[in-house]
Amino acid sequence: MNSQLIEKATGLRNKGLTTGEIADELNISKDTAQWLILQMSQVTQNKQKQKPDDFAINWKTIGSSSNRMQFISAALADLVDEEIDTVVGITVSGVPFATFMADYLEAELAVFHPIKHMKNESSQGAISHNFANVKNKRVVIVDDVITSGRTITDAINVCKSQGAKPLAVTVLVDKKGINDLDNIPIKSLIKINKVG
Repeated sequence: MNSQLIEKATGLRNKGLTTGEIADELNISKDTAQWLILQMSQVTQNKQKQKPDDFAINWKTIGSSSNRMQFISAALADLVDEEIDTVVGITVSGVPFATFMADYLEAELAVFHPIKHMKNESSQGAISHNFANVKNKRVVIVDDVITSGRTITDAINVCKSQGAKPLAVTVLVDKKGINDLDNIPIKSLIKINKVG
């Protein structure tokens, strides 16, 4: 399993993807993506970091089917108890869910670009100007996986700084096993908890 992930991460790096984009593509943390990439480098073989504790999530069977995406999005929309104005999808993998959810919830669609996808990794992510703005809107933030919580926290902070009121976060898989971030409830279809 590790050798397959190392090969995938290296292949994506060779195609020009950033560490953050590789992490997003493989549904792993940015630290894990960096570790995988370092495994193929001869220079760092003697100075390997300790392997991060993480799980890779492969949801290609969902992502390859628009019907399945609709069903999952409907389930994510069902988790939203609050009346909202805008669904904020986190790029890349949160946007398809957010698109369907906005339709189900009769809300606008906004798109958030996280720090990990920025070329020069600025201090915070950004709301795309090509979609709805979030000023004075009640929003729900949507992503596929929570790994560390940094991307969601960034999205919450950017939404708040732009005058939005985040009411909830919905995700397909919560690998961190948390109930809220910045007092915003996290609602996941699947929550992974370590035992022992």
